[in-house]
Amino acid sequence: MTKTIFESSVPGRCAVLPAPLDVPEAVLPEALRRDTPLALPEMSELDVVRHFTRLSQKNYGVDAQFYPLGSCTMKYNAKIAEAVASLPGFAGLHPQLGASEAYLEDCQGALELVFDMERLLAEIGGMQAGCLQPMAGAHGELTGVLLIAAYHRDRSDTARDTVLIPDSAHGTNPASAAIAGFKVQTIPSEASGAVDLKAFKALLGPHVAGVMLTCPNTHGMFEPHVADIAALAHEAGALMYYDGANLNAIIGRCRPGELGFDVMHFNLHKTFGTPHGMGGPGSGAIAVGECLLPYLPSPRVEKTGTGYVLRNAEKTIGKVSPFFGSFLVAVRAYAYILALGGDGLRDVSGHAVLNANYVLRRLRQAYPAAFDGFCMHECLLTAADMASAKGVHALDIAKALLDRGFHAPTIYFPLTVKECLMIEPTETESRETLDAFCDAMLEIARLADEDPESLHAAPSGLPVGRLDEVKAAKELNCADIPLS
Repeated sequence: MTKTIFESSVPGRCAVLPAPLDVPEAVLPEALRRDTPLALPEMSELDVVRHFTRLSQKNYGVDAQFYPLGSCTMKYNAKIAEAVASLPGFAGLHPQLGASEAYLEDCQGALELVFDMERLLAEIGGMQAGCLQPMAGAHGELTGVLLIAAYHRDRSDTARDTVLIPDSAHGTNPASAAIAGFKVQTIPSEASGAVDLKAFKALLGPHVAGVMLTCPNTHGMFEPHVADIAALAHEAGALMYYDGANLNAIIGRCRPGELGFDVMHFNLHKTFGTPHGMGGPGSGAIAVGECLLPYLPSPRVEKTGTGYVLRNAEKTIGKVSPFFGSFLVAVRAYAYILALGGDGLRDVSGHAVLNANYVLRRLRQAYPAAFDGFCMHECLLTAADMASAKGVHALDIAKALLDRGFHAPTIYFPLTVKECLMIEPTETESRETLDAFCDAMLEIARLADEDPESLHAAPSGLPVGRLDEVKAAKELNCADIPLS
């Protein structure tokens, strides 16, 4: 086993000598000083380089392997987008430039990109206008619900205090609605996985401000009642919110605004191939229909005869983030959209759905499908039979995949499916990659039948074995970790 950096430490060895101090020396107050010396390892430069190189090779990223995470669309991030975002004219901008009239002319190119990107997103979504300010998907959700609240408040319709959310919706929806000050009522699903239309009708009333719908839903299907739901909601005076978590399945083929939605958010890090999470900041850009235009976050970029200026929307809810959200993420997504074009975006959804159905067909004999028929961009399988017959649970399957070089899929979500395995292959994976993944899943299914105990110990070939995740969450205490 490779030694830790502390185990490799040899007293007296030094990789780099600190540079001479080029600022006045400052003395820390006594209260802020350590009682004992900092226990740092002592190593040569070569050993330090080798240590961090080895660590980098242990990182799991989309450039190295397959991420079958359902509802997250962990696809390849095109390097052309990274190159465009690294151009000095974008990367070197100070975010405060646009805040001053004196410097507005220095960032006209960036403002043009914001303007054009918001226009493109509105067009893709079938909406009237876009906004790049929200910093992440859930932030976009919150912004959308705040716009719905502003719309009703402007009409003195204060009785509307409730948002309806299907049990098949993206998981963050209830939290976003609650943070915006609304009560949440859950719409149950039919056995088919679609929204129970009868139950939905029963929940509607003058107290309902909006309906948050994910389409395709987290059951992996396009909501067949979506047009009826929108019509009924509008008839009752409520607005429709579209969660863009699963937009990758319909982009270029279906526009939420034309289905009856009034506001939506986009996950630029999902649909438009920008980095996820620790790979970079997110972006939950929104788009709205005509009824919500006056309430959009401000400032807005507007085009004049001589260039681009900043103006506030008529009844704006104000800023929801500093500046223009994660600007360089928007630059990456802009490059992605322009590189693919309309036909390319349509191909994205087509291949994403095709790949998901390929995985579904290869695995459904060993892992029954949660719902009948074709799926959209993600397939839902269940290990419920395997758990009952052999004691092998979805968690065991996920851990066993790690031993075979694959990231685990989403498990135990949605909560409506017992022992759920939610798999999204995305459009960027080849048939060879999908076959390798399916072969690994089928091997695990064989082991579940022949040697189930071996799966309970997985992963066994990684530096860290199976953790007690409950204890790790409840009893985390970094102070007890030894430094040497």
